[in-house]
Amino acid sequence: MKTDFSTLLKFLQNLYEEEIPFNKFLELKIISLEENKACIKTMMKDELVGNFKHGMLHGGVISSVLDLTGASIVSTGVLKKMAGCPFDEIAERIFKIGTVDLRVDFLRPGKGTYFLSTASIMRMGNKVVVTRMSLRNDKKILIAVGTGTYMIG
Repeated sequence: MKTDFSTLLKFLQNLYEEEIPFNKFLELKIISLEENKACIKTMMKDELVGNFKHGMLHGGVISSVLDLTGASIVSTGVLKKMAGCPFDEIAERIFKIGTVDLRVDFLRPGKGTYFLSTASIMRMGNKVVVTRMSLRNDKKILIAVGTGTYMIG
């Protein structure tokens, strides 16, 4: 049975927001998930502080948010590539996506009331996808950028 693209995007949103316990702990919310761009929001909260003296977002949280954003855009790329395939085949392929490499450049302290992470695909092959991600705070200040490589096949 074929499933339309918007239904598959809703499946991805639920998967990333509700089904992955760590993402639920971070309270990550997908703001937009489209064919060529993803945007994810996370709120600053006490449990996510790395530098308690200055109230900065933990670097591990920044890396995790960038990684999730990269994986989410990779997932939409997989959906596009598998258009017309049965839902079960698509879901199985989505569940196989894994991070091969993640590079994060921390540019400024992670200060803000919330953060938006965006991602785009740089190159999509048959087995590997390379993405570019960025994280900005509520004042649109660039906090970190990342490059992620993901296995899809």
